[in-house]
Formats: sequence, structure tokens, C-alpha cells
Amino acid sequence: MSALKLAVIIGSVREGRFGPVVAEWFTEHARSHGAFEVDVIDLAQADLPLALPAAPPALEPNPERPAGMVDLTERLAAADAFVIVTPDYNRSIPAALKAVIDWHFTQWDAKAIGFVGYSGASGGLLAIEHLRQIFGELNAHTVRNYVAFPRYYLLFDEDGRLREPEEPAAAALAMLDQLQWWADALVAARPVAAVA
Repeated sequence: MSALKLAVIIGSVREGRFGPVVAEWFTEHARSHGAFEVDVIDLAQADLPLALPAAPPALEPNPERPAGMVDLTERLAAADAFVIVTPDYNRSIPAALKAVIDWHFTQWDAKAIGFVGYSGASGGLLAIEHLRQIFGELNAHTVRNYVAFPRYYLLFDEDGRLREPEEPAAAALAMLDQLQWWADALVAARPVAAVA
């Protein structure tokens, strides 16, 4: 059986963001898991206008998108599953992440999604809860397990390595196992749903 295509999305584009450090840590675990072919998507490298097309992608699945978004759209469409790496911004998600979600529809449909959060006290859980609501509307399945880094600035050293890696590694493995199960099931079911 071929590897599942997993897109790891770095949701923050803020200057000085910590997201790439967290994404690199998680990507190492995803690659060593063995079930996934990993594609890291950094939203800071995409053209993501906040103004949306006149018709929502639910009604017009392929709206005219900026040229700088074409590669991103293709990579989202190719993914069998996603892991979103996100901080909390004002008790919610970054605007760039919401924009990329809202610019797309079929790319999320019937796919499994996991989360890695980081922030101050909450560890990104406030953003993750909002994302669960959003992706439910898009007919995506969010897995129960997640990874969270509350007060991440105390958990990682100056070289971007976790000071105590065992517990987060176990959480990542549990989430990846769930993600694999659901992604396998949804990949198998997708052609059936398309025919029905």
C-alpha cells in the first residue's frame, strides 16, 4: 500500500513566529512514523489575500485564485490528510490560516485533520477548538488526539529542541496513528461517496 500524503500546514505568518520550529519537530515524527509522505506547507510563502471571491467555494469549487495560490491549491488537493500547526491569536486562529481555509472547499472534503498547537497558557487549544468547528462545516474529520505546547518558550531550548521530548513524542505518535486510521478509511470511502 502506498504512503498517505500528509500536508503539514504552518498556520502563522507573523514575523518572528515560532511555527516553523514546531513544524520541524512534528515533521520528523511524521516521517519516522512510516505511514506518510510529508509535504510541509508554509503559508508565509503563499499569496493569501483576505478578500474572498464573490461566490463561496462551496458553490464554485474552483474560483479564480491568485497566481501565487495555484501551487498551494494543488498541494492541498493532493493531500490525503492534514496536520495544522497553529498558535492562538486573540483566543482564535491566525487570519492567514482562516483565509486559506475559506479560499478552498473540495480540498478539505472527506479528509482527516490533526492539530499541533502552541501558545502561552492554552498551548493552542483555543485555536484548535475553533478549527474543529470550521472543519466540521467543510465535511472534514478532525481526529480526537492532538499535540499542545503551552508556554512553548519554556519547553524548547535555544536550538529548537524539546527539553523533555518523551511526552510530546507519545502524543504525536497517538495522533499520527489516529490520523493514519481515518485517512486510510476516508481514502477508501471517497470513490464510493463520489458515486452515490
